[in-house]
Amino acid sequence: MGFNFTKFSRRFFAAAIIFAMLTGICPQMATQSQAASDAVINLNNTHQEIMGFGGMNHPSWIGDLTSAQRETAFSNGTNQLGFQVLRIWVDSDRNNWYKELATAKAAIAKGAIVFATPWNPPSDMCETFYKSGVSNAKRLKHDKYAAYAQHLNDFVTYMRNNGVELYGISVCNEPDYGYDWTWWTESEVVTFLKYYASAINCRIIAPESFSYLKSYYNAIINDSQALAQVDIIGTHLYGTQYSNFSYPLYQQKASSKQLWMTEVYTPNSSSSADTWPEAINVAEHIHKAMVNDFQTYVWWYIRRSYGPMKEDGTISKRGYCMAQFSKFIRRGYVRVDATENPNSNVYVSAYTGDGKAVVVAVNSGSSDCSQKFTINGKTLKSVDRYRTSGSENLAKTSNLELTGNGFWAYLPANSVSTFVCEVENASSQTTVSSASISDGWYYIKNSASGKYLQVTDNNGTAGANVEAGTGTGVAGQKWYVTNLGNGYVTIKNGLGSFNLDVAGGATADNTNMIIYNSYGGDAQQFKIASTSKSSQYAILTKVSSDKSCVHLRQYDNTNVVENAYWEGSNQIWQFEKIQTVASGSVSDGWYYIKNSASGKYLQVTNNNGTAGANVEAGTGTGVAGQKWYVTNLGNGYVTIKNGLGSFNLDVAGGATADNTNIIIYNSYGGDAQQFKISATSDPTQFSIYTKVSGDKSCVHLRQYDNTNVVENVSWQGTNQIWQFEKIQ
Repeated sequence: MGFNFTKFSRRFFAAAIIFAMLTGICPQMATQSQAASDAVINLNNTHQEIMGFGGMNHPSWIGDLTSAQRETAFSNGTNQLGFQVLRIWVDSDRNNWYKELATAKAAIAKGAIVFATPWNPPSDMCETFYKSGVSNAKRLKHDKYAAYAQHLNDFVTYMRNNGVELYGISVCNEPDYGYDWTWWTESEVVTFLKYYASAINCRIIAPESFSYLKSYYNAIINDSQALAQVDIIGTHLYGTQYSNFSYPLYQQKASSKQLWMTEVYTPNSSSSADTWPEAINVAEHIHKAMVNDFQTYVWWYIRRSYGPMKEDGTISKRGYCMAQFSKFIRRGYVRVDATENPNSNVYVSAYTGDGKAVVVAVNSGSSDCSQKFTINGKTLKSVDRYRTSGSENLAKTSNLELTGNGFWAYLPANSVSTFVCEVENASSQTTVSSASISDGWYYIKNSASGKYLQVTDNNGTAGANVEAGTGTGVAGQKWYVTNLGNGYVTIKNGLGSFNLDVAGGATADNTNMIIYNSYGGDAQQFKIASTSKSSQYAILTKVSSDKSCVHLRQYDNTNVVENAYWEGSNQIWQFEKIQTVASGSVSDGWYYIKNSASGKYLQVTNNNGTAGANVEAGTGTGVAGQKWYVTNLGNGYVTIKNGLGSFNLDVAGGATADNTNIIIYNSYGGDAQQFKISATSDPTQFSIYTKVSGDKSCVHLRQYDNTNVVENVSWQGTNQIWQFEKIQ
């Protein structure tokens, strides 16, 4: 595909509107110094965790970045941008996928994350239709949804096999702006997410609206099944007024999902990126995105005449405005409260991480300003300033003079300043009351993300990493709490004689959590402390004298570290008592039935409540098709009724041959619907024998894809072993 001038002619027109809406044309005032209200920074009031700043590389349209340009983009030294996010293209032609590898690998080597976006499905999956006077508008054929999901999963697999682990993949680019690619309606988006997105082995990014059109995201958020499949709400901000950057429904119902700004340029694509003071609009736009809870800010092309890097590979004025954020606010930093608009045309945001407070002040007006900054929550030790103006590019001034726990700074007209503050903990600490969690086995779940504390890759070796992941019930997600009688507990993992452990017994923020040989020292002792939320707890570390806690890194909701405690949502955990059935006699009642090896749950395909619907295994979501009611018949057998209606688990046709399909069918209780639940050598795990086979065959998960469920001769293989989880 060549460079798309149609797209850019439309974008040029949109950009003219953007400039008027976002900036207004400020009245020209004589340059003068003005006193301002204090900008107060409160480090204890936290908001979103920042994923990073970055841009798009598109070698098929404008050529790849060179090796030197990759260094400029993704390294963080002098005259480098410090980008930590790369967006790449999912070409509809898989023969072109190799073009994305070189820059993606280079970005990952520099610590960046990479995500991907498709513009179009393969041509054979598309059809034309009539839309708004256009007879050849394009969309994905409705009977090709599964094939399209496989196409996206193939891209994920291709990149993984070639050394690029994608952080996420989008469903589509700008479904509301399909003039040059495919259109999607809100209902089509919801259908694809609900029934097909689970086949993609990667974090799912919601379709990225051209201008943050909330109707698309409302449809997803208001459908629990669709929302469950989404990891990231991604959007573009072309033409979006600042007043529409906020999203209350997201905060109310979907705040456990990440919120990303995945593409924009501003204010236009016609001016040189060095045009000043026009470039200051970039800094103001980033500020508005950050204070409205976005976790990333991703520019369109990294290298372009209007981009952060010019065609000759040098950084532009727009790029230096981005760098005022990207070089200093690193992945894992958290935005904190700040007086957003302490003076006319002055905009302030603040962040904390790595023992620093970072304050960014944008003066987009034509008057100079002397601004007072006050830091609350920690003791201020020193401040360095970096500034971009008409005559400066990240100019550094070290050790600004402190005034109490604050400082004064001169903000020239049309400038952006970043203040990097070294801080230390204030004397007052958050106090919490102790809680009583009785000895026993638990799953430990982060309340906000819904993810469970687990050992990475279920790896039972000393030093193995601890993270959070989707609940599967594997041994690495099971934890035994033992009260020590001194207010602390040890937390033993289910993989063997390993305790939860603060690596090296360190106290610094972002110290990794691991499992290690059980010895019970301070690095393995934790205080389970009550929070302001009922039945939710902080897990404080003894080595930090209870000042730090077990903390889920919000930027990806995966890695678990030790971090200073402030009762953030990523620091709050629930302890779910493990109550696995432990006898050959499973009592009457509702259950989730989980395959022990794969962690997948017995379910009806597509949650389809009709006679003859297929039965398979899938990720636990709690939908009706995953719920099963066991009824003991008094003859050693049970029926297993599904939650979708009057349908029982059934051996199709009452056959006995290997690979006979398992289905749901109208409840009648014959031999094809009777099963014997028999304990294995582990009394918490069971085989489910079929009566029609004379108990010789059983319910069997096809190992080649860990999806379809059939009847097969029993040998007690791991794909034939199930757990019954009581639904309370």
